[in-house]
Amino acid sequence: MAHLSGPSAQISQLKVSTKVKTFVLDTNVLLHDPQSIFKFEDNNLAIPVEVLEELDAIKGEQSTERGRNARRVHRILQELLPDSRAMLEGVRLPTGGTLSVIINRYLLENRQDTPAMLRLRAVLPDLSKKDNRIIACALFVQEQYPPPTILVTKDVNVQLKARAVGLESEDYLNDKVPAAEDEQSYTEVPLTVYELQRFCSEGEFDIGAEAARSLYLNEYVLLRSEQDKTMPARYCGDGLVRRLKIPEYVKAPGGIPIRARNLEQQFFMDALLDDSVTLITCFGKAGTGKTLLSTACALQQICDESGRYDGLSISRPVIALGKDLGFLPGSLEEKMKPWLQPYHDALEVLIPSKPQKDPQFAAKKVSSKKARKRDSLMAMMSSPQPTHASQSFPLGAPPVKPYERLLRSGLVEIEALAFIRGRSIARRFFILDEAQQLTPHEVKTVITRISEGSKIVLIGDPAQIDNPYVDARSNGLVYAHNRMKGQSLHAHVKLTKGERSKLAELAADLL
Repeated sequence: MAHLSGPSAQISQLKVSTKVKTFVLDTNVLLHDPQSIFKFEDNNLAIPVEVLEELDAIKGEQSTERGRNARRVHRILQELLPDSRAMLEGVRLPTGGTLSVIINRYLLENRQDTPAMLRLRAVLPDLSKKDNRIIACALFVQEQYPPPTILVTKDVNVQLKARAVGLESEDYLNDKVPAAEDEQSYTEVPLTVYELQRFCSEGEFDIGAEAARSLYLNEYVLLRSEQDKTMPARYCGDGLVRRLKIPEYVKAPGGIPIRARNLEQQFFMDALLDDSVTLITCFGKAGTGKTLLSTACALQQICDESGRYDGLSISRPVIALGKDLGFLPGSLEEKMKPWLQPYHDALEVLIPSKPQKDPQFAAKKVSSKKARKRDSLMAMMSSPQPTHASQSFPLGAPPVKPYERLLRSGLVEIEALAFIRGRSIARRFFILDEAQQLTPHEVKTVITRISEGSKIVLIGDPAQIDNPYVDARSNGLVYAHNRMKGQSLHAHVKLTKGERSKLAELAADLL
C-alpha cells in the first residue's frame, strides 16, 4: 500500500473487501513486538515512512531492548521488501494480508484543500512533530483508499489526537489478556465436616471432577465445611487437593523469624518453599508482604543445609528493560541501589544489626560439610570485621550491616535487567520486583534466562503502572500469569490484605 509519485499510481497489492481493514502502525507497536507485522491476519498493513525514520534513530542503541527490536524490525522489512518495486507496490504476507510503506503525497505537495488536511491543520497544525506526521499519513490512507483505516498505537495521547481529527485509533491488542472481572485471591470449595476431617488427617482429598472443573493446576483454594471450619489447600490436578507444606516460620541465620500473617501469605509461602514450582507470579498492592516474604523464604533456602540454591538474585526495572545505567557514578550495586532500596529495607528487617544465635540449628545433627557451611554463614553474619584479610575498612567508617556482608559474599547479588540477555542463571533464587512495568517480550527475555535448579518469582501490582506502553491487561506480569496458568511448574498468588500498618492499608485502599 505504498504510494508512487504520480497521481495515477496504483496499489497493486491492496485488498479491498467488506471484511478487510487497513491498519496503520505507529513506531511503538513495532518496538513493542517486532513480530506484530504477522499478527493482523488477512488485513492490509501500512507503515508510514516516518516510522522508518524513528526506527533509524533508535537502532543505534546497542545495549537496549528498544535498539535490538528496531534492528529486528529492519531485518524483517528488508526480507519482506527486498527491492524498490516491493516498497512501492506492497507485498503479500504469509498471513494473507498485505504490507506497504506509505509516503504521504499530501505533505509532499503541501496540499491543504482536502477535508482530511483541513481537519488536521485545524487541530494539529505543527507537522514538525513525528506523531502528527504519522497521524497525517493515516488520514491520507483513510481518504485515498476504500478499506476502513485504523491507526494502531500504544501511545494513549496519539490515540486521542487521532480521534480528534476523525481517525479511528486503537491499542495493539494481540498480547492483551482477555478482559475479565476482578480476579478473586482464592476459590472456596465446600466440603462436609467429615470430608474436612479426613483431609486434615490424610493431608489430601479428592473433591471430585465436578468441583475441580473450574480449578487450574496449582491453584490455591480454601476448603470450608457447613460448620464454617476452614482449611487451606492447593489443587494438584485430577480432582486432588493437598495440604500446604509450610513451616511455622522462616528465617536466615542470625535473623528474626517471619511468619505468614494471613491466609494469602500462607499460599505465597507454600509456593516459595516448593521445589516443584519454579515460576511464581504474585499480584499485590503496597504493604501486602510481597517483598519481605519472598526475600525471607529465599534466604531460608539459601542458608539451610539442603544447599538448594547457591544464592539470591534481585532485580527490578529501572524505567523499562534495557534502559542504560550509564552516566551514574559508582559500581553496579551503587547505581541500582535507589531502585532496590525496598530490598535493602527488607534485609534490614530480616537480619538486624545485632544478630542472635540461631535456635533452629541447636538440636539438629548435620553432616560436617553442612555444619561448616552453616558455621561460616553464622560467622559472616555476626562478625563486625571483614571476612577476608584482603578486605579492610577505613578508620571511623560506619559498621558493616549484616545484609551488606551477604552482598559482598555473593550470596545476594544485584542483577541489572539491561545486561541479562545472553546469561544463564543456574541454581539461583531470582526475584523480579515491579514486573508489571515490563512488556510481555521483556518478561519472556528474563524467564528464558532461568536454568535448571533455579526459581523465579515475579511480583508487582498491576494497578500501579508507570510504563506508558503497557496497561493492566498487557503488562508482562499479567501476561505471564495468563499464559502460564495451569502449568505444573507455575503457581499464582494474589495478596489483598495489607500487613505493613493500619495507615498503609488505609492509604492503599482509599487514596
